[in-house]
Amino acid sequence: MATKTELSPTARESKNAQDMQVDEVLIPRKVPSLCSARYGIALVLHFCNFTTIAQNVIMNITMVAMVNSTSPQSQFNGSSEGLPVDSFGDLNKAPESLSAKCSVIGGQFAIWEKWGPPHERSRLCSIALSGMLLGCFSAILIGGFISETLGWPFVFYIFGGVGCVCCLLWFIVIYDDPTSYPWISTSEKEYITSSLKQQVRSSQQPLPIKAVLRSLPIWSICLGCFSHQWLVSTMIVYIPTYISSVYHINIRDNGLLSALPFIVAWVIGIVGGYLADFLLTKNFRLITVRKIATILGNLPASALIVSLPYLNSSYITATALLTLSCALSTLCQSGIYINVLDIAPRHSSFLMGASRGFSSMAPVIVPTVSGFLLSQDPEFGWRNVFFLLFAINLSGLIFYLIFGEADVQDWAKERKLTRL
Repeated sequence: MATKTELSPTARESKNAQDMQVDEVLIPRKVPSLCSARYGIALVLHFCNFTTIAQNVIMNITMVAMVNSTSPQSQFNGSSEGLPVDSFGDLNKAPESLSAKCSVIGGQFAIWEKWGPPHERSRLCSIALSGMLLGCFSAILIGGFISETLGWPFVFYIFGGVGCVCCLLWFIVIYDDPTSYPWISTSEKEYITSSLKQQVRSSQQPLPIKAVLRSLPIWSICLGCFSHQWLVSTMIVYIPTYISSVYHINIRDNGLLSALPFIVAWVIGIVGGYLADFLLTKNFRLITVRKIATILGNLPASALIVSLPYLNSSYITATALLTLSCALSTLCQSGIYINVLDIAPRHSSFLMGASRGFSSMAPVIVPTVSGFLLSQDPEFGWRNVFFLLFAINLSGLIFYLIFGEADVQDWAKERKLTRL
């Protein structure tokens, strides 16, 4: 009579060991996070982004002071009052700012390709990219004060010195991959490498230009980034002008009030990265998390701006909506802006720079289009500007929701070349 056989203790232990190995590949072992090499690199990138954007902002802050100090027809009083803060948030206007920003951001994604475990990339990238917001906050808050008390050259000395320190840290701390990093623990090195085993390994292969140009996921990222930059540019450049013209309150004369949206956005951006990774641990699909973050970073922010003309209660309400809109918009850092790492990790550096370059056309177009609408219809011009913003933002969001993906694309996978 046949009886059901049971596994021997040795066989059972062997099977359990195999199951544990599979689980370790899918869910790598926990290692220290905050006091770790990968988070140290994220912090260094945070301060590199800080100094890159801060130096662009202080150029705009000190421009009038420099002109006044060198012009024989004007007397320089050292004050930063009346500075053209229209360009405070428009960090993409100048060509040198454009190239610097795209190269810095693009270079970072080559690092996270080999340093960022897939289920931690949202928080690591958000920590790094949020340095730009902290740079805006610091430069706007203290740039005018330094220029007024010490003189405009000291603004460059101080922020330039911070930039030199960050550059030194970059050369010392940043390495291509964990295997060549001298100060990483063995457990963290194994943790990162095991997390990336399921990813396509990087190798020196040319970028398939034709396949990229035909890729709808890539175009959805480019158009989504463009529409989001249209939102950000309008929000930062024209909302202060709107509040000044409607409520006759110039929030630009108050450094703290001008910088407030950036520090709130800095906090929300980092929290959003942790929230995105938390959703991944709850078995949310990666593309679902990316699209949720993109929706939350676009739709509420643009809707709040559209509602401004219909809320004539006080400038405090308008400023609060501006701050909330600016804060929510940073949630896209964990969505569309890091999506290239998901679909093409081996080419993420170039594609991120290309998508940011494409989206940087928005800050160039926004002043022309918005200025035309305001000049044609003084009564309803602001509503037209805000409704156009909402339409462009919604169009880019819908296109991304339809065609956006998070799986590694076929053209981004490793190809084995054979000789005939």
